[in-house]
Amino acid sequence: MDVPVSTPATLPAGSDPAARGGHPPRRALILTVVGMALLMSSLDSTIVATALHAIEHGLHASINWTSWTITGYAVGLVLMLSLAGKLSVRYGQRRFFLFSVVLFAGASLCCGLATNIYLLIGLRAVQAAGGAGFTPTATAIVVENFGSARDKAVGLFGSIFPIGSMIGPIFGGIFVTYWSWRGIFFVNVPIGLLLVVLCLRYVPRDDERRSDDRRSLDLYGLMLLGIGVLTLMVGISELGEAGIPAWSPLVIVPLAVGVVGLAQFGRHIRRAVDPFIAPLLITGRGFGAVNFVNVVYGGATAGLIALVPLYAIDRYHISALGSGTLLVAEGAAFMVAATLGVMALRRTGYRLPLYLGAIVIVLGITGLALRPAGVSPYAWLAIASCVTGLGSGLFSPASRNAGLQLLPEQSASLAALRSTGMEIGAIATISITTAILAAVGHPGRVQAVVDVAFAVLLVLCMPVIARVPEHRGSW
Repeated sequence: MDVPVSTPATLPAGSDPAARGGHPPRRALILTVVGMALLMSSLDSTIVATALHAIEHGLHASINWTSWTITGYAVGLVLMLSLAGKLSVRYGQRRFFLFSVVLFAGASLCCGLATNIYLLIGLRAVQAAGGAGFTPTATAIVVENFGSARDKAVGLFGSIFPIGSMIGPIFGGIFVTYWSWRGIFFVNVPIGLLLVVLCLRYVPRDDERRSDDRRSLDLYGLMLLGIGVLTLMVGISELGEAGIPAWSPLVIVPLAVGVVGLAQFGRHIRRAVDPFIAPLLITGRGFGAVNFVNVVYGGATAGLIALVPLYAIDRYHISALGSGTLLVAEGAAFMVAATLGVMALRRTGYRLPLYLGAIVIVLGITGLALRPAGVSPYAWLAIASCVTGLGSGLFSPASRNAGLQLLPEQSASLAALRSTGMEIGAIATISITTAILAAVGHPGRVQAVVDVAFAVLLVLCMPVIARVPEHRGSW
């Protein structure tokens, strides 16, 4: 068995409630509260994907800019996740969790009232600033309050997200069919209010903040990362606009700025005393492989799956409600596989479920591209989505714990970094795919070709799984 970077023999300070004094926390209630926040975040992704077509026509926007309601949110998460991890340590996990919920719910309300696509994209970025606080604070709250059961509790996070994948498309289809796309944002408001009440009631108060938590924030690093990611996405989006050639300055300039910005960001974090993201957590022994598989098999796959409703509408002319429910099969399969994966993880280790998950994902993605004979398109897409969900569910618990067990005392930062990597994968997949679709006459058929190309890419990336540090048992 490979030796991880750091596997403490004892729990880090603050992870055992008994060590801190006071009454043991009500773990089921704590998990319910943080799980609701993660559910609200995952609900927001799939519910918006279902309404892309309605938003496109409702705000008289192109599909290229409409897709920014997803990618703009993802870019905001990329910029804010690691910053949120640092701020949650500085100001307290519970306190920052509450702030994130209020900001997310308030921005959701404003998104529902937006009158043009550009305002909606901007508000989605604000919404992302709130959503960025959910994963690092939820992870740290669980690590601090669940003691030796924290590996199982954190692993269960993977089964929370597919619930949003299941109910999001249903809500989205219902709102679009019987009311308006604006309802997909309004639904977050009552959930947010309930979360505030439950958090104040059941989540333990934060410990006193330590003096070393008041180090200055690396805003320069944040700026470089923001410039790099945002301009790259702008360049890719412009590439998909009708009448704009690949050599146009509108494409070349932002792409060049993006590459330079990301290169400068990499150079900066290697030299800074207290960088925005520690280089060890990105490319250090074990971390590099874990981050890579999270980006490719986690984020990029999620981005491709988010576009399944659009694919169903464009290629098979399935209704908005029907296309939205396709992701129910994927979400249900994910939840079942992830739950079983958590239960078996201490025996299987990490690499076996990673390999199995990757293979099943490839089969599911390939199935999406095939046109069935003798089976209705809806049934076939539902089966292919289900297979993809099974693979992702097998993959998720292992990929989540593989990073956290290397350095559990930095759980908030690692959770933020994992989510950042997955968002980058989703951003790239959605932006590139929609840019391609915007430039062709038969987007449904072309999206099938994209699916096949992506499946081939996943096969080529499988050798990296062998470099993920192996581990069995609790951490």
